[in-house]
Amino acid sequence: MSELKCPLCEMEEVLKLEDKYECMTCGHEWDREEEARVVKDAYGNHLSDGDIVQMITDLKMKGTSHVLKSGTKSKPIRLRDGDHEIDCKMDNMSIALKAQYVKKVTS
Repeated sequence: MSELKCPLCEMEEVLKLEDKYECMTCGHEWDREEEARVVKDAYGNHLSDGDIVQMITDLKMKGTSHVLKSGTKSKPIRLRDGDHEIDCKMDNMSIALKAQYVKKVTS
């Protein structure tokens, strides 16, 4: 159950299925709109796939003695779901980062 309403009968008894919604009262089905995820860097700039980011602080990588230095730039990034929103390559390593530690590089 949810706070959604059926567009036909206006009832609030709506099932959320994997790719659609279904009204339990009248049986009407409609597509779910994709909820766009917004990822922002430390300064509030919107990030998207293919952007290049730069570290704003030194960050020690867990499990290693390696430190990502402030100012290190990435290869083009890929956004993903989860706690660490950014997949990228820095210093020839594939890593996952939280967006709060980077800023978007404008060219």
